[in-house]
Amino acid sequence: MLKNIDSLGDLTGKTVLLRSDFNVPLKDGVITDDGRIRAALPTLNTLLGKGAKIVIMAHLGRPKGEVNPEFTLAPVAKRLGELVDASVTLAGDVVGEAAQAAVDAAKPGDIVLLENVRFEAGETSKDDAQRQDLATKYARFADVFVSDGFGVVHRKQASVYDVAQILPAAAGLLVEKEIKSLSKATTDPQRPYAVVLGGSKVSDKLGVIANLLTKADTLLIGGGMAYTFLKALGYEVGTSLLEADQVETVKGYIEEAKKRGVDLVLPVDVLVTPEFKADGPVTVVAADAIPADQMGLDIGPKSQELYASKIASSKTVAWNGPMGVFEFEAFAGGTKAVAKALSDGDCFSIVGGGDSAAAVRILGFDESTFSHISTGGGASLELLEGKTLPGIAVLED
Repeated sequence: MLKNIDSLGDLTGKTVLLRSDFNVPLKDGVITDDGRIRAALPTLNTLLGKGAKIVIMAHLGRPKGEVNPEFTLAPVAKRLGELVDASVTLAGDVVGEAAQAAVDAAKPGDIVLLENVRFEAGETSKDDAQRQDLATKYARFADVFVSDGFGVVHRKQASVYDVAQILPAAAGLLVEKEIKSLSKATTDPQRPYAVVLGGSKVSDKLGVIANLLTKADTLLIGGGMAYTFLKALGYEVGTSLLEADQVETVKGYIEEAKKRGVDLVLPVDVLVTPEFKADGPVTVVAADAIPADQMGLDIGPKSQELYASKIASSKTVAWNGPMGVFEFEAFAGGTKAVAKALSDGDCFSIVGGGDSAAAVRILGFDESTFSHISTGGGASLELLEGKTLPGIAVLED
């Protein structure tokens, strides 16, 4: 049973240490998608309504344990200040004198955002003692801990796992919602249950595919990873993305799907082009007729119709990974078709985090037409894989 905010008792005048996921995309220092910040607002507003002072821990990018101005949380602090009715202060460091001074100066109803926790080497250290030492420093700022950064709960990190062992700890509203929604696909899904997997690499999703072959009724494969499957069928894939070392593994998956009666759906046609660029010539070819000097960058129109029909006939659908290079308009059709089928359908629809969630927003879909859009790509994948997430296990009774 996941402990929730109410389990922490009266928070009036108390300081809450909150782990959020503010790892947002930036371009020239400007946030291009604030979805993760907005997803944190219900928990933040609940804690503010309870009269708490909030100290937020978050990361941005991979500064590798060193202070790097490129990864400052300053743009996040600015955007957060525009979204909440509270004073937001960005501390000058993570656990040093500047952070302590900012926390000391804040009052109930104020928010202090610590600098990027990954500026500290101990945050992601494999050494338990190093992580615990940093977690102890975090814990000095607060009375209780709330974990609301779903995008990092699959990691054993100081601000996610170790601090929850020091302070009274609970899940935030976002983490609660994520676990409840994803459990509808992992525990006892309403059938037929379909999973749409895309993205570039099969190797990123090996465990997920193996687990889903025992649970899903239909498995639809798109994106760059589809070409390894097509190669496993003996097809020419030209210069398309290919993980040659995974072909034998994929052959095993194809056989396993047949044995189990899982409907493993691969593209029947693809969009090909000579070079990886947005404005090159585009040709539609059958999946078994990819020219040797061309690369596939999206599923074709027949595949789009096929995938949409499979989604329309399902009651539960989980989607993780785009069907093509949706950032290029010419190759956005497959991802759009999947998103539209989910948006229009009456199934319980889960959009995995990362690129899929970004695609929904970039392509202009109404987020409210999807049952759940996850904020955590890796975490949602590991749940679909059937793994225990350390940042969740530590919050359970």
